[in-house]
Amino acid sequence: MSDTVGHEAEQDSAALNALLAKMPSVERVIASVTAQPLIALFGRTQVLAAIRATLDGWRRGTQAGTLSVAADDTGQFAPERVLDDVSRLLDAQAQSRLRPVFNLTGTVLHTNLGRAILPDEAVRAVVQALTQPVNLEFDLATGKRGDRDDLIDGLICELTGAEAATVVNNNAAAVLLSLSALATRKEVIVSRGELVEIGGAFRIPDIMARAGARLREVGTTNRTHLKDYESAINARTALLMKVHCSNYAISGFTKSVELAELVPLARTHGLPVAVDLGSGTLTDLTQWGLPAEPTVHATIEAGADLVTFSGDKLLGGPQAGLIVGRKELIARIKKHPLKRALRVGKLTLAALEPVLKLYQAPEFLGERLTTLRLLARPATQMHEAATRASPVLQRALGEAYTVGVEPMFSQIGSGALPVDVLPSYGLVVRHAGKGGSGRALMKLERALRALPRPVIGRIADDALRLDLRCVEATDEAAFIAQLPELRL
Repeated sequence: MSDTVGHEAEQDSAALNALLAKMPSVERVIASVTAQPLIALFGRTQVLAAIRATLDGWRRGTQAGTLSVAADDTGQFAPERVLDDVSRLLDAQAQSRLRPVFNLTGTVLHTNLGRAILPDEAVRAVVQALTQPVNLEFDLATGKRGDRDDLIDGLICELTGAEAATVVNNNAAAVLLSLSALATRKEVIVSRGELVEIGGAFRIPDIMARAGARLREVGTTNRTHLKDYESAINARTALLMKVHCSNYAISGFTKSVELAELVPLARTHGLPVAVDLGSGTLTDLTQWGLPAEPTVHATIEAGADLVTFSGDKLLGGPQAGLIVGRKELIARIKKHPLKRALRVGKLTLAALEPVLKLYQAPEFLGERLTTLRLLARPATQMHEAATRASPVLQRALGEAYTVGVEPMFSQIGSGALPVDVLPSYGLVVRHAGKGGSGRALMKLERALRALPRPVIGRIADDALRLDLRCVEATDEAAFIAQLPELRL
């Protein structure tokens, strides 16, 4: 018995070695006529590496018994067979890691999906800045070196009512830079109820520590009074700070000190008041039926000496952190060494300026500012889109799933008013079989992410939910057209 087994093993080994020996060499494959178009497209270096990787993969798979690669009728492996796999590998490698997706999560300002979608005016300005030299730090009037903030600070001040402004790469950087410039080795008084986590485990106390400022907490989590601030002020106090809690809410027995109360106290002691608005908005959102948010202009008007806010959330622009306020404070901030490390480049400035200019014509804002247009979409539009997409998705999924059109609620943003919701409609997919619903929905979710333009939804309440708020008419056809390509 053992001799028979050993003989069969020798035969299998010999057959395997013979098969491996018939595989073409790298030189033969790359010299073939079929390889030349690939070389012209991808270059010899990449094609050569892909051929080697493909042949190595074939050999390993054949030896492990996990890959069955048969020779052709002549008993040989034609180079064309190898190049089929090589072509697929090169196409996959050439695909950008940063890819457009369909955001069907229901969260409009989704941090993981890039937050605000820029309006056309901003896109055109970015393309121009990418393809032509620009006067980033060149004063065209004097012919001398300029300040990149000069390109937009006048516009920001016009819209906010502030005396001066500067821009850094995000709002966390804006807070960090402001504290570093104004409060290093000094105390900053903040209500305990406003010590929020901005996101990614990045918290206000952490920013304070990195800025070299000492956090002085006052009040309690749910209630803070003006006397709490007053009793905490001492010779080492640098400023009083308020943080707008846009990413959570405390209800019940609560009390917070409004800016109108805090400013007179600060003035009495000769201290500035800084306000971190977080998301920030330049217009009254309630006119579009959205939740009320304090505007930057109203915050400055109420007496804030310094206001920080994001460019890529409610403002609807590129990722940026804007700092506005008193001229003397902004000047100190701009002189701090961190300013250069945190400054924005030409692409951010190119995108930000046209977005800000849209606010100069508020009567067109709801139509032209993409973020606002998505947030203010009537539920009927999503219902109509879902009705058109539903039968296509049902045919693609077959009898294993049921597809329905149902009402749902969109979210403004994970870090911007996450507790406020907007009525919407979308597709709700449920597993039609008995048992294994969770696995079936996860399988479907993976299949949607594998589409040419990945579809990102969310699983909740034993169903896959696809909120169509962020699929406008210009993208709807493309979304529906790829649904038949689903492979489960």
